[in-house]
Amino acid sequence: MKKIETDVIIIGGGATGSGVLRDCTLRGIKAVLVEKDDIASGTTGRNHGLLHSGARYATKDPVSAKECIAENRILKKIARHCIEDTGGLFVTLPEDDQGYHDMLVRDCLNAGIDCKEISIKDALRKEPNLNPSIRKALKVPDATIDPFRLAASNIMDSVERGAVVFTHTEITQLITNQNSLTGVRCFDRHRDENFEIYGKVTVNASGIWGQKICEPAGIGLKMYPSKGSMLIIDYRINNVVINRCRKPSSGDIFVPGDTVSLIGTTSKKISYDIIDEPVVDDDEIKILLDEGEKLIPNVSKTRVLRAYCGIRPLVALSGNMDGRDISRGIILIDHKESDGIENFITITGGKLMTYRLMAEKATNLVCKKLNIKKKCLTRKTPIPGSEKIFFNKRKLKPFQGFSNSVVGSTIYRHGTRAEQILQSNKKGSGLICECEMVTDREVKYAIDNQLVKDIVDLRRRTRTGMGPCQGGQCAYRSAGLFTEYGETKGEEAVKMLIDFLEERWKGVKPTLWGDSLREAEFTYWIYQGLFGIGNLTKGFGVKGKRE
Repeated sequence: MKKIETDVIIIGGGATGSGVLRDCTLRGIKAVLVEKDDIASGTTGRNHGLLHSGARYATKDPVSAKECIAENRILKKIARHCIEDTGGLFVTLPEDDQGYHDMLVRDCLNAGIDCKEISIKDALRKEPNLNPSIRKALKVPDATIDPFRLAASNIMDSVERGAVVFTHTEITQLITNQNSLTGVRCFDRHRDENFEIYGKVTVNASGIWGQKICEPAGIGLKMYPSKGSMLIIDYRINNVVINRCRKPSSGDIFVPGDTVSLIGTTSKKISYDIIDEPVVDDDEIKILLDEGEKLIPNVSKTRVLRAYCGIRPLVALSGNMDGRDISRGIILIDHKESDGIENFITITGGKLMTYRLMAEKATNLVCKKLNIKKKCLTRKTPIPGSEKIFFNKRKLKPFQGFSNSVVGSTIYRHGTRAEQILQSNKKGSGLICECEMVTDREVKYAIDNQLVKDIVDLRRRTRTGMGPCQGGQCAYRSAGLFTEYGETKGEEAVKMLIDFLEERWKGVKPTLWGDSLREAEFTYWIYQGLFGIGNLTKGFGVKGKRE
């Protein structure tokens, strides 16, 4: 069996794990990351993409609020190409507690969060689709952040600096020697290969799956599986983040993201044994639409593209707590102190936007265990794509052969790396995804440089298939490019095409009514009626028909 030796083993390729990998690499520490699926395929890629100002937590969890605003300011400097600085509003409806507004203003100021009351007229000018009956409005420095882009950029930087990353690779066993964790045994599904990694310290950054990782070592880490469901609207119905000014509840936030908008979020405890396959319930969809309608009445006239959910990485402190009552604070566990297991750390809790701080805390502990005296550099070192000032979008002449919309979209997704993509001498300049303006050059760049192994991975790097058509036109084109640019054979490309469509279907299925149903029938006609996908599924282990 192949064996790999390193200083640090990191389990989990979400935002926190990728952040720990980058922090270690910047400090000159050899590190290997193992992810059972793809980068940002778990909770990181299933959130609402909000770069909190901290205002949402200011009244109930002031510590988290202060962490949020501090990281908000840092990320806007080091991860600029992952962020759209939309700004945010907290608005009070007639039926809301009018006193919550004043309390929020006080608590935001105490937490160091810029919070300014604006007139109803100004609020409606910023957001014309807002409910005109709002009574009060506050302006806060919320923004949006692309979690896929963020995690992938952290991984890319780490790999370029010498780190090793294994995706689609499961941890099958923790290797222990007496009371010390010395390594992990892994299975690479793509290579169909077992191997072992030995390290001086192992960091468990697997979020809600941390409990599964710890159990084989006899460690009783208990997670609280709180499911949060969200809806995607087929166009950008709002341009700034809209929060309802009340105690956090379901359907009280609208987040604009790229070409769409999102309504979130619910909070429902689920059984731990179904965390790998959570589903959005009909009652959650109804709550989100009903509550969302109160903030933006136009919601009833929009098309819901899809529904999805993520599992918050909360640590269970009491069996009777509600998910919204558990602190979103950072939890760092040295299992030597808590469980008598040497060289094993768990970093969990927190939020997407505090990933960098979580990574810093975990890496500080790693350095302590390795007796390394090097400071964290992630506060000021930009991630790939945000290294320098972006191109002036009014001067796009160097990118001949591409429309301004293609150039702008590529810059939006890749920042300064867009120049490398668009000026590449590699053949290909055609559009693969019209919804998100993705070219075949961008697809090739992702395959060559971003650990992309299938179309689902490609979606997370380029947003291919995430627009209004949900992959109806671009999925089969992408499958063809894998045979042209990668080492994929024809049958393998068909298999990954089917897997991609099945993955998209999971999110579309709960929203099948009206235009969404017509869109699904159109997509079904393309792939089943025109391409005959159902006749190509023999030997692939998948069903050839819809449920």
